Amino acid sequence: MPMLNCAVLDDYQGVARDLADWPRLGPGVEVSFLSGHFGSQDALVDAVGHCEIVVAMRERTPFPAELFARLPRLRLLITSGMRNAAIDLAAAARHGVTVCGTASSPEPPAELTWALILGLARHLVTENNALRAGGPWQQTLGTDLHGRRLGLLGLGKIGRQMARIGGAFGMEVAAWSSNLTPERAAESGAIALGSKEELLESSDFVSVHLVLGPRTRGLIGEAELRRMRPTAYLVNTSRAAIVDQDALLRALREGWIAGAGADVFETEPLAPADPLRSAPNFLGLPHLGYVTRRNYEGYFGQAVEDIEAYLAGDPVRVLG
Repeated sequence: MPMLNCAVLDDYQGVARDLADWPRLGPGVEVSFLSGHFGSQDALVDAVGHCEIVVAMRERTPFPAELFARLPRLRLLITSGMRNAAIDLAAAARHGVTVCGTASSPEPPAELTWALILGLARHLVTENNALRAGGPWQQTLGTDLHGRRLGLLGLGKIGRQMARIGGAFGMEVAAWSSNLTPERAAESGAIALGSKEELLESSDFVSVHLVLGPRTRGLIGEAELRRMRPTAYLVNTSRAAIVDQDALLRALREGWIAGAGADVFETEPLAPADPLRSAPNFLGLPHLGYVTRRNYEGYFGQAVEDIEAYLAGDPVRVLG
């Protein structure tokens, strides 16, 4: 059997090699680990055009239809998680590419969302920078969580985690999504609101936990941001396109809201000159929501399992 080539993409931290038992695949699979992000499709094709197997990390590298046409040797594509909007599954099928996924834990993204909420509410970056620079001692006034309303746009796996933690902080938790029922909301200790407008107008912290799709793209635009309280905060750790980025920038610059936090951006890595980098009252992170040791061990460990199953003729966790 000829040697098979496998490329693990976007290994930014250089940890993928050590977090799974890749040698278990045997001498017939040559695995390479690519730590740099490919800024163009041409560069990606040059790097992995010889590979039969590619392991992708979330949506860091898109796989549109035209890319599959340029990768004729590709036979197995693995993504972390069981959903990846950046992969054209229909095109993969047309080109004979099997697409498999892995498990993904909802706890790490929820934990990071709370880091953003707390960082905004207590001005942690401002205070830490002042402390390091020998600046003023105590210069901000924090916002309480206890007794305030947490508004959740979406009450899926991560949203439910958010609701339980919000309750532990003593917050009133409200939620909205197009199909949310009062009974399902109550199971997580939340109250279901009748509209996103009601949620935006009444919440002190709004956190986005919806799946990106035709109904949710641009769901939060200028009109919605203007409905929020000027003392309220918006946090998005779901997908950037759910919130109109231009409207968000205006809201921050003109003070429609008190501040915003985000772990997701429409173009990643974020361009050095992107205006969000210098927006007032904005706390941004480089898409760290799922980036924890336990999650990565699950991703890469199950990627090895996916490859083994595919080579045995019985692929598992197949998408599409």
